[in-house]
Amino acid sequence: MSPKTRLTLELALAAVFAAIFAVTLLWPDWIELVFGADPDRGSGEDEWAIVAASGALALVAIFIARMEWRRLRRLSGAPAKS
Repeated sequence: MSPKTRLTLELALAAVFAAIFAVTLLWPDWIELVFGADPDRGSGEDEWAIVAASGALALVAIFIARMEWRRLRRLSGAPAKS
C-alpha cells in the first residue's frame, strides 16, 4: 500500500471514529434505533463505552495519520516545521 493511500485510510478512519463519537455523545439512542436492541436495558453504560472507545480510537487514528504525514513530508524533502 502506498504511503498516500495509507494516510488517506488513516484520516478516513479518524473521521469515522470522530463521527461515531459525536453522534453517540449527542444522540445516544441511535444505537437502539439502528440495531433494534437494548443490551444495557436503558442504563446508558453501552453508550458511554462507545463514546469512550470511539473517542480513543479517533485520537489514535489522528496520531498515526500525523506520524505518516510527517514521514511523507520528510521523504519528499519538504522543510520541517518546529
